[in-house]
Amino acid sequence: MLVDSHCHLDKLDYEQLHTGIDDVLAKAKARGIDYCLSVGVTLDSFPTMMEMIEPHDNVFASCGVHPLDIEAGFDYDKLKEYAQHERVVAIGETGLDYHYQPELAEQQKEIFRQHVRLAVELNKPLIIHTRLAREDTLQILREEGAEKCGGVLHCFTESLEMAQAAIELGFYISISGIVTFNKASELKNVVNQLPLERLLVETDSPYLAPIPYRGKQNQPAYVREVAEYIGLLKGVSVEEVERVTTDNFFTLFSRAKRS
Repeated sequence: MLVDSHCHLDKLDYEQLHTGIDDVLAKAKARGIDYCLSVGVTLDSFPTMMEMIEPHDNVFASCGVHPLDIEAGFDYDKLKEYAQHERVVAIGETGLDYHYQPELAEQQKEIFRQHVRLAVELNKPLIIHTRLAREDTLQILREEGAEKCGGVLHCFTESLEMAQAAIELGFYISISGIVTFNKASELKNVVNQLPLERLLVETDSPYLAPIPYRGKQNQPAYVREVAEYIGLLKGVSVEEVERVTTDNFFTLFSRAKRS
């Protein structure tokens, strides 16, 4: 059993690659992926995403505004309303991205703080996106008491020191298909040094398909390649990676229930 702990099911190709979400989930099930967390990135798209996943008890949801989507609109009251939906098990995707939009750093930081405050209030874990913003990300998490709700640094590509600092705050580190890339030597080293008990696996579908699918659109079924590669790196069986990362998922996202 595996969990794709971070995917964007509403962004997959349903015209040429998949006939619908049932098809996506069937392909994942055929490879032993029994659960998915569909992650929201804008408030406008959240209702459509929820309508899509509603019939599927094995798909959970998060609600948030991605730091690269803040110009699409941010409404705290609407975020809070959506975040209290019973299927929403986490707050995010939120965080900081200074790679693509450093000019919006101050606005990103304020909106990030509001996400963290809401997560603490609702006691729902955070899903964090961080890129070229290590110090500010950790500072805001500490200042806003994020250790009270916990969370995950998703699609992790940062330093070992940042991962360890996040773990000290009670966070998990989620590994995507990037770990399979030939040039991802730093990330491979990070994965080697972190305990499996603090790792999650994800696809970030439809982005970042792992080898041997690199260049194609990603999908939840491909999280198996991520798990297998982590097993090779750490010298453990894929079954061990499956067991531990699945337990980690349901420990962190405690409102997500195994069926």
